[in-house]
Amino acid sequence: MPVKKHSSLDRVLGRLDTLDSVNLSNLVQRLARERGVFEEIFNTLQEGILVVRDDGAIDYANAAAERLIGLGGGDELAGQVLWRLVPGLRNSLGAALDNELGGRAAPVVAREFELTYPEPRMVRLYMVPFRASGGTPARRYAVILSDVTKEKQSTEARIESERTSSILLLAAGVAHELGNPLNSLTIHLQLMERKLRKLKAAKETESLTESVRICRDEVTRLDGIISNFLEAIRPRPPDLAETDLNEVLAEVLRFQHRELADRGIAVEADTPELPRVLADRNQIKQVFFNITKNAMDAMRPGGKLKIRSRADDESVFLLFADSGSGIKQEDLGRLFQPYHTTKSGGHGLGLMIAQRIMREHGGQIGLDSKENLGTIVTLQFPRKERRVRMLQS
Repeated sequence: MPVKKHSSLDRVLGRLDTLDSVNLSNLVQRLARERGVFEEIFNTLQEGILVVRDDGAIDYANAAAERLIGLGGGDELAGQVLWRLVPGLRNSLGAALDNELGGRAAPVVAREFELTYPEPRMVRLYMVPFRASGGTPARRYAVILSDVTKEKQSTEARIESERTSSILLLAAGVAHELGNPLNSLTIHLQLMERKLRKLKAAKETESLTESVRICRDEVTRLDGIISNFLEAIRPRPPDLAETDLNEVLAEVLRFQHRELADRGIAVEADTPELPRVLADRNQIKQVFFNITKNAMDAMRPGGKLKIRSRADDESVFLLFADSGSGIKQEDLGRLFQPYHTTKSGGHGLGLMIAQRIMREHGGQIGLDSKENLGTIVTLQFPRKERRVRMLQS
């Protein structure tokens, strides 16, 4: 489709050779005014607009593009190379650019990528080659950048909310179906214990008393499973207090000492004195318990769990490294999803609960694993003074 021409301007440009100095000056001023209008229009847009050559050199950038990429003021982007400002983008667009340079028609390119400077954000890129007048291929591309961070966050929040709602319905059903018979079992086991105490033949009742005790322990265990379901969907806000993470960790390891010994697993904890953090002691204890339990389940006898710590100006870190079977790459992205588990008999809620607790503490949980080599879980807590600032803001 032919481009519609600006008739009055084209008529003037058509007789450019016949213009005297006064008319040429007027024409230049007119072109400067029109350029200024277009510049103002482009700079009012929220989307970043770039004109880029095939080598990545930027011919033009509007104000929004400079803000997105982390520069500002004047023509700071003009003349710079886009691939250097956004590492990895050239590789992402390589096939489209190669098609264009090789004489094949390059498709319109749409990509999403992450920028880390001046702040983390997700950006959607739309790039289309355009041709100069006369039909010659132009080694230039129009690039539109849109900040889609909030859109991504709202989508993820909605998905997580829907997922939590589904868990709520399921857990409520489980609690209803299991809670009532467990209460009934508890009552009847108590009655059996009272009758056994009244019997005089102690030798004959001893084995029965032990069986009743085992049954009550199993009922308590099942009740704990229900509590895990409810804890996953009805979390309570953390009761923050100044907490020594090393003390909490030592308490968890003392509690698990017998199980670790029975499984033949050695623990190496190198955690020098750490800055105190604001945390809910019981919730953090649950995080530590879930992580160490996962590590134990992943290892065979003779395995080793190494625990290390460090701190910087912003955060306190605890690292749990096991020598277990590791996790397949395709499973890594799903480990924090509810009911997804790689363990036989696992319920798939432990890591989801740990992640939620860490987020509510202003921290993060990270996981790195390699199949047949082991897994490292990193817990990042904000330092006390930083957490105070976060709560105030």
